[in-house]
Parts: sequence; C-alpha cells; structure tokens
Amino acid sequence: MHHANHYYGHSHVLARYCGLDDREPPRIHGYLQHGWNIGDGMAADHEFVPGTPIFLWSERIRRRAWSMGRRETYVVGSPWAYLIEMEPDFGAVDQREGTIWYPFHGWEGQHVVGDHDRLVDEIRATEDGPVTICLYWQEFQSKRNRRRYEKAGFRVICHGYRGGWWENLDPDFLYRQLAEQRRHKRVASNRLSSAVFYGTLAGCEPAVYGDPMQLERESHAWGGQPRIERIWPELHGARLDLPVAREIIRAELGADHLLPPEELRRLFRWPNAYQEPFVEDSRLLKEGVR
Repeated sequence: MHHANHYYGHSHVLARYCGLDDREPPRIHGYLQHGWNIGDGMAADHEFVPGTPIFLWSERIRRRAWSMGRRETYVVGSPWAYLIEMEPDFGAVDQREGTIWYPFHGWEGQHVVGDHDRLVDEIRATEDGPVTICLYWQEFQSKRNRRRYEKAGFRVICHGYRGGWWENLDPDFLYRQLAEQRRHKRVASNRLSSAVFYGTLAGCEPAVYGDPMQLERESHAWGGQPRIERIWPELHGARLDLPVAREIIRAELGADHLLPPEELRRLFRWPNAYQEPFVEDSRLLKEGVR
C-alpha cells in the first residue's frame, strides 16, 4: 500500500464507509488520489508501478490520466465526499459565522514565496465577519507566520499533520476539518484547492482571491496557475455564483458518483465487511469526539 493512501486519514474514512475497522484499514491495492490537482490526479514526485490501479476522484481527472497513458483508472469519488455522506450533521452549529481562510501553502520539499502582509490587507478589506486562518503544519510551526496573522486579529489554527511513510498517521484529520468548516459561513483561499472544495461541499460559500503566491521551483508542467484561472473562471473571485460553483465542485469531488461499499471493497481488494456500513461504534464515538 502506497504511504500516500493514508494521507489525512483517507484510507481510514473509506474503511469505515465499507464497514471495516477504521483504526486499522486494510491495504488498498493501488494508488488513491489524495488531493485535487489539474494533472492526472497523482503527485508528480511519486513513483508508480506500471499496471497498478489508480483510484481517482472525478471523471475529468480520469480522462486526463487516460490521455497521459494511465490505463487502469477508476473513478471512486473523494474520501471527503464519503465522509460528508456518512456525517451529514457532524460539527453542525445553529448559526454559521465568519470565514475560514486557507493561505496557499508549501510542503516539506517546497516553501511558499509571497507577501503575507499584503494578503492580510486583502482579507481585511474583503471579509465582513470574523476570520479563522488555517495554516499548513509547517507554516503553523513558524512563529513568524503564525504571529503575522494573529497580530491582524485573526484566529489561527491548524488541522494537524497529514502523516507520511506510515508514521504519525492521523485518522481524525478530516473530522477536525469538517467540524471547523461547518462553523463558518465562508471558505476562501488565494488558490483553488482541495480545502476550498471541501468547505463548499460542507456548506460554506466559496471564494478565491488575493495574491496566489508561488512555490519555490514551482513546476508549470500542467499549465500552473494561469491554466487554473482559465479553465475555472467561475471559481475565482470574492463573491461567486453559488449554484454554479457548487455544481462544478461536486463534480470535481465526485460527490454524485460515490460507489456502494461492496463495489469499493471489490476495487480495493478488501475483504467483505464484518459489520454494517456507517457503523456507530467507531473509535471516534468511543472517545467522545462525536
């Protein structure tokens, strides 16, 4: 099982959906898309064994992967969409308030170059209510980055560490993200991203505005930011056409094409369930998280 299949607790969420143990998910026989992108759904820095199945979020991504020579591809929908299906009310509040804002972030191998002070000014000028800034774990650990947003009067949080190489796995990551997003009215970022899509499916109003910034040594092999803005103009701006945006985002997350548990288990080569799907005695319930 490729270690990226565990990122953000994806394999754990899908195991729960399939009625299996979400504390010890079985091996997925193949590569699972772990984030939204404009290429073939896979991370550019990962090596792949030819002929191994690839499990993608949407039909658009599948067509792109096919055009790049990846043949054994399957549209299964995003783990986030399965979580929303299982948890229609988790984290819900009586009155949503403010905006959860995700600054474009780097990762362990590349850092972001950009003017965060300018971004703070743009957020202040655009958002009406309270703002929660959610930083990637690297940026959150940097006192300089964190304090920059805190001094602006924003609440600053981090959803946690995504895990890597089968270590420091966090099955609760998406649950924390869902709970945070469902307390906010809006979700925004300076780049179109998984977090914006997730928040929209969780009921937030999306927005994408501000300096998109750059990654160190950023590759433009798939067209980069200009291509994203060209293909998805409806998803850029401080105020979007909400029905149009939601329709596009549901398609990108595969939310209308979720597979039944039996089919998902067959594709992943998982065993038959020993309990019913959507079980209510999961680890999170036992620990009082829900």
